[in-house]
Amino acid sequence: MNNSSHKIPVGIVGIISAIGIVYGDIGTSPLYVLKSIIHGLPNNQWANPFYILGAVSCVIWTLTIQTTLKYVIITLRADNKGEGGILSLYALIRRRYQWTFIIAIIGAAALLADGAITPAITIITAIEGLNVIYSSIPIIPVTLLLIAVLFFIQPFGTGSLGRFFGVGMLIWFSTLGILGLYRLLPHLNVLAAFNPMYAIRFIIEAPDALVILGAIFMCTTGAEALYSDLGHCGLKNIRISWGYVKSCLIINYLGQAAWVISHPQIIGPDVNPFFMMMPEWFRLTGIIMSALAAFIACQALISGAFTIISEAISLDLWPNVRVKYPTLIKGQMYIRSINYILFTLSALMVISFQSSINLEAAYGLAITLSMLMTTVLLFFYFMKNNKPLWYSVPLTLFFMVIEIGFFVANIQKFFHGGFASILIAGFIFIIMYSWFTGRRLKREHNSFVKLDAEYLAKIVAISHDKTIDKTATHLFYLTRAQGLHAVESKITYSLFERKPKRADTYWFVSINRMDEPYKFEYQVEVLVPYKVFRIDLNIGFKVDMHVEQYVQLIATRMEQQNLVNLSSRYPSIKEQRGDSLYVIVERTLRNVDVNFINRPMLAIYSFIKTKFTSDAEMFDIDPTLTLVEFVPMIANEYESDCETLKQLIEQSQMGITTDQDIADAISDTDHN
Repeated sequence: MNNSSHKIPVGIVGIISAIGIVYGDIGTSPLYVLKSIIHGLPNNQWANPFYILGAVSCVIWTLTIQTTLKYVIITLRADNKGEGGILSLYALIRRRYQWTFIIAIIGAAALLADGAITPAITIITAIEGLNVIYSSIPIIPVTLLLIAVLFFIQPFGTGSLGRFFGVGMLIWFSTLGILGLYRLLPHLNVLAAFNPMYAIRFIIEAPDALVILGAIFMCTTGAEALYSDLGHCGLKNIRISWGYVKSCLIINYLGQAAWVISHPQIIGPDVNPFFMMMPEWFRLTGIIMSALAAFIACQALISGAFTIISEAISLDLWPNVRVKYPTLIKGQMYIRSINYILFTLSALMVISFQSSINLEAAYGLAITLSMLMTTVLLFFYFMKNNKPLWYSVPLTLFFMVIEIGFFVANIQKFFHGGFASILIAGFIFIIMYSWFTGRRLKREHNSFVKLDAEYLAKIVAISHDKTIDKTATHLFYLTRAQGLHAVESKITYSLFERKPKRADTYWFVSINRMDEPYKFEYQVEVLVPYKVFRIDLNIGFKVDMHVEQYVQLIATRMEQQNLVNLSSRYPSIKEQRGDSLYVIVERTLRNVDVNFINRPMLAIYSFIKTKFTSDAEMFDIDPTLTLVEFVPMIANEYESDCETLKQLIEQSQMGITTDQDIADAISDTDHN
């Protein structure tokens, strides 16, 4: 598959789509950032110009350093064939720095946790704005209804939605800028906030400045999702649109600051300056627009979550679940199980915290952790690409100092609600680490058998043995063996030992998920003419997994080249295509000794594998054409113990073993 066919064109449509898909989260931050800052200020200091200008200066420079410099200018260049996100970054360095998987897992888990909180806080904040006009509005039910609608539309894809969202968010950002100018022009003195000294003095002199930094950080939480959505919109579209988006955001923050400073008699810890700065005749319209913008904002994290899970599956960091591509537009996908999980968590957050003020305490902590992990991986990306140390070390330390400061500020929210995001991230981390550990342990205990002449002759003999019941005309085995002339020993067990399987043709299908997102290639090897074949499928992690269809199309092409006969071998229906059966051989863990840390991880892996995953579903194979068999995975130490017992039995048959010999042998076996 040609990667160039997936390049996203740069143009007005792409730019508008980027505004809708990428910037929803960061674009709704004006709804709650300044409100949260004011809530953290000392009593009777809510409109103090020194504090307000200092806080807004912090917002401006946070957007400039974190979002613009780190993500838009630097991090977006670390793409994997056009795909972004923390796991794409890990995929670029994992072969050289294998241990960095733990960093990638922490960052991905934190970002997914943030994706569960974002819909809750953005939508409930917007709906709370209705209280300014209609105090009887049932905030929680309306919020839950909008969240349900948001997740319901996900199966339809974000292609057409992106255009709708894009136009809507373009209007939204324009409105932010106009409202900001409306309040800013009469009070141009607030432009002093561009001076970074205001931010520095605020951090040094303001009471509880560390707590308020946690609120300030919320202005840039959408930056990590921006990186994850790179594959949806393209680098140039994101960079071009960011100039307009950032300008509108800063103007709006300055406008809010101007309103707060000029209305000290109105402002209080429960007043939201975003809604109050609007002219009264526009307020209802503005609140409705805020609700729609909040609705759209959640899309950035949801689409980013789908991207993360898709990449995690290909990197053996997440259980095998079905990934669907509802549109033909690059990078856009839908994962049903993740959609349900995010919906459930978002709804629970709304029900548990009940208000935006309470949710603000839970928001930001996890995403700070994710940004820190991205910075660490970015350093190793610089090292892999031979960037000079004078460039990579100071740059990494610069971002880490800022992000550690924000992390310390946000960690103070832990007992006020931050624990929720950490619990969600921890739960996701355990799943990812357990799955990675289980896959690694299975690989360590894997063994392979060569497809030599003797092995192939045995297959042919079974095929011709009429005393064995026929399993299928065409028998397909899914294998992970990368060598053309080898298969796993578990397939040998299934084919010859468990119950010999007679068929007219045998196929070994190897499926290799590739780090390159849109690559697709295959290779066919004829092992025995007209009898035994091997197909290697190399599939990028963004290419849909229609394995059954791929194999059937390849087999049809082979038949056209007179390499195989696909027709039925039954005389009465010989004009039809022969029946097929796909065999998936799973290994159950037995007598595998692992350390006390990996033991619970392995148990979790086994539970998830048996209860919640299906290779047939993931590979899009008809379940009625699938046979799943289980064979034991036995450690080498256990095989050694079996050999000891075998020798013991042989000695016993010869009559030379005493009772004491048996006791000593069993004791030695237990000791080993």
